Amino acid sequence: MMTEWILGVAGGAFIGLGAVALMAVAGRIAGISGVLGGIVSPQRHDVLWRILFVVGLVLGAAAAGQMFPTHFGAPVREGAMLILAGLLVGVGVTLANGCTSGHGVCGLARFSVRSLYAVATFMATAMLTVGVMHYVG
Repeated sequence: MMTEWILGVAGGAFIGLGAVALMAVAGRIAGISGVLGGIVSPQRHDVLWRILFVVGLVLGAAAAGQMFPTHFGAPVREGAMLILAGLLVGVGVTLANGCTSGHGVCGLARFSVRSLYAVATFMATAMLTVGVMHYVG
C-alpha cells in the first residue's frame, strides 16, 4: 500500500507535468482562475483547450477519488460556509491577479517576484485561517 507522502509526491509531479505540458503545447500558464475565466469570457478560438483542461481536472479528481477513497476528507456539506469560502477565494484571486496554481506552480517556476509575494500571502493566510478555525471553530 502506498504511503501518504508518495501520493503527495506523485500528485505534485502530475501537477507539474500538466503545467509544463500546457506551456509546451499551447504556450499557456496553468492558472485555474485564468483557465476558467477564459471559458466564462471567451476569446475567439480560445475555448476548446480550456474546456478540455477543466474536464481533465474533474475526471482526474474523480479517478483519484475512486482509486484512493480513504485519502480524501469528508465532503463539505455546509452550504453557507461553502458559499462564503467561494466568495473569499474569488476576492483573493482578483486581488492577487491569479490563483494558487498560477502563482504557486507556474509563477514561482518562472521566478516571478509578484508570484513569490502572492504565495507568501496565500500561505500566511492559510496558516492564520487554520489556527483561528482550530481554536475558535
